[in-house]
Amino acid sequence: MDTFLYFLYATLYTVLLVWGLYGIGKFELTKWTSVIYIVILPLIYDNAILATGKWIGEGELLESLNFSRFCLHALITPLLVMYSIGTLQESGIKWAKKKWFVTSGSIYTIGLMVLEFSLEVVGLEIEIVKEYGVISYSNVEEATGPPIMVLLVVLILIVASAILWNKTKWPVFFIGAIVMTIGSAVPINVGSGALTNAFELFLIFTLIWTKRRLITNQLYIK
Repeated sequence: MDTFLYFLYATLYTVLLVWGLYGIGKFELTKWTSVIYIVILPLIYDNAILATGKWIGEGELLESLNFSRFCLHALITPLLVMYSIGTLQESGIKWAKKKWFVTSGSIYTIGLMVLEFSLEVVGLEIEIVKEYGVISYSNVEEATGPPIMVLLVVLILIVASAILWNKTKWPVFFIGAIVMTIGSAVPINVGSGALTNAFELFLIFTLIWTKRRLITNQLYIK
């Protein structure tokens, strides 16, 4: 079941990436909201590795591929902070375009990368895990909750999406952030290691949808 779900997630993330990039110009790619396309790539990789682990088999190759998952997560996920800043800029919020605001966001993002890499990657020991038909390598030390970096990123997503909703009456971004928060905070025992990843997929869907709305200039300050 989980193998199928990971294949499905990898496919759906690929579809979201294609949808997100469809018909956009080069100028659009220079906007901060376009970092969402970079964020999707490790998610495709992550789910593809988990889906194919049992065919790759135990050994150094699968271990290296799984170690890369942790590295990409630490370095790429914080970019969602810059995505959040971009949504405010593109919806016409003037103070979000100020140099001090963008600089502060950039420093915050880099700080999260360094924090996550130092806490979760440096000294990381991973071991073989066989669960629900999936073979992967995971952290020896079992996590007791979401990483600090994820919580700090989600905080920015919630605040930015609430501001965007208030200014533009577009609630989709906010809904995605709240659903992701609930999914991360509430333990769900469903007999699957993959099913709860649907919350993350839903979040990315709402972010891509928001990006598409910004592209077509359908968000306006009221």
